[in-house]
Formats: sequence, structure tokens, C-alpha cells
Amino acid sequence: MGRKEHSMKEKELRKGHIIDAAERVFFSKGFENASMDNVAKEAGFTKKTIYMYFSSKEQIYFEIMIRGYRLLIAKLENNFKEKKQVNALDELRTIFLSFYQFSQECAPYFKAIMEYETKDCDQYTGVEDAAIHECYELGEQIFSYLSKSLDRGKEEGSVRKELDSEKTAMILWAFTVGVFNTRERKKDYLKVYHNVSPEDFVTDSFHMVMHLIGVKGEI
Repeated sequence: MGRKEHSMKEKELRKGHIIDAAERVFFSKGFENASMDNVAKEAGFTKKTIYMYFSSKEQIYFEIMIRGYRLLIAKLENNFKEKKQVNALDELRTIFLSFYQFSQECAPYFKAIMEYETKDCDQYTGVEDAAIHECYELGEQIFSYLSKSLDRGKEEGSVRKELDSEKTAMILWAFTVGVFNTRERKKDYLKVYHNVSPEDFVTDSFHMVMHLIGVKGEI
């Protein structure tokens, strides 16, 4: 390995070490309550060193979301390989199940993605375009699972043919974000005022949307 390659590898290792430290800080304190001083202390570097690699706290947050998106995509890919999808509705069930499993097994990452999905884009000024673009690209990969399943459903007759696959996929993603956010933020409200467990709320919401997009008799 040449001197230049060694230097680049060292830089990537240090960058990864900072992200690891930031995860521990953000996940324990919450993003809003954490500071770059906290990250620097956890990483064992000066704050000046942290700023050599990341322009802002938001920049590190995007790197953490990128990790989360990759984990979610890996979960989707693994579930699609392990479970036989007889039709498009089975595919949609697998996608939704993957989201649910991810929310349970990788809760901090899931929370980071959900917060990103519900924030105004203007709040991420100063974040490098490359990180934003990578988040968009990874999000599009997830989005493509939905749109392809809907296309398959229209072809086989299990999904209503009049639906626009791309637009419906966007609505399903927004629906999923809303449902999971409600489950996390309104747990007590659901239990106390409606006698509904967060898990039942998620399951019932999914069944409802499946009936809305599916052809009668195919659900």
C-alpha cells in the first residue's frame, strides 16, 4: 500500500470512529441535546479535529442516517430472499414487515430516519450535497420496492389497475412514516384513550391500506 493509499485509509478509519462516537452520543442524549463537544469527548479527539472531517452536527447526522438506510435495505433484501412472495400483496406484506422488524431491531436508526422524513429540508442547510444525495438515492431504493410491487400487482390483478404506481408508492411511504411516528409518539394516547396497543395500531393500519389498494377477493 502506497503512502497516499495509507493516508486515505487512515482518514476513513478516523471518520468512521467519529461517526461511531456520534452514534453513541446522539442515541443516548438525543440529537437536539447533543453537541460537537460531546462528540469530540466521546471520540477522544479535539473539536477542531472533528471539524476537519465534518462541517456540522447535521453532517454527522446524515452519515448516521445513511448507515440506517443501508441496514433497512439489507433487511428488505434478506426478507425477500428468505420469504416466498406468491404475489404482489405478499411483497407488500414483506416490505411492511421489514419496516416493522427494522423499527424493533434497529430502533435508534429507525428513529433517525423517521425524524429526517418529518423535518423541513431547510433545516439541513450546510450539509454536504454528497451526503444529501446519498440519502436520496438510498431512499429511492426503498421506494422502488414499493413501486415495483404495485406494478406487479396491477399486472397480475391483485392491485387496482387504475392506481398510479409511483404516486401510490409515495403515498404508502408517507403513510408508513405517519403510522410509525404515531406509534412511537402517541403510545400512551392510543392505550389510554382508545384502548389500542401500538402493535395493533400498526397491524390494523396496514390491513386497512391493503384493502384500499387491493382488488376485492385478492386480499
